[in-house]
Amino acid sequence: MQLKTEYEKIEPYITKDGSIIREFMHPSVHGNSEQSLAEATVPAGGKTMLHRHRLTEEIYHITTGCGIMTLGGQEFEVRTGDAVCILPGTPHRIRNTGEKELKILCCCAPAYSHEDTELME
Repeated sequence: MQLKTEYEKIEPYITKDGSIIREFMHPSVHGNSEQSLAEATVPAGGKTMLHRHRLTEEIYHITTGCGIMTLGGQEFEVRTGDAVCILPGTPHRIRNTGEKELKILCCCAPAYSHEDTELME
C-alpha cells in the first residue's frame, strides 16, 4: 500500500474530458478506499469538455489561475482560492480565461473513473 506520493514521480494522463491529470491518491493504486485526489491542469485558452458523472461527487479547489465554470445552467468566474462542489449528475466544464495554466485540485467520491464520465458534447 502506497500512502505517500511524490509530485515529480506521478505521470500525468489525459482524462475523458480532456484535462491533464496527476492522480495523487486513487484506490486502484494507493490503497485508500472511497475517494481520489488529483491535480487537473487546463492550458491557457483551453477548456474541458462538458460532461457529468452519474455517481461521483467532485470538489474543485482552484490552486492557480482563473477561468469560467459551467455548472448545470450556471456560468461563473473562478480564481485561485475558490472551491466548487459538483453534485452527481450535474453537467460541468471549466474554461481557462487566463494567460497561464489553470490548476485545480479535484477530490472525487467515489473515486474518479472513466466509466462514470459521460461526455455531453
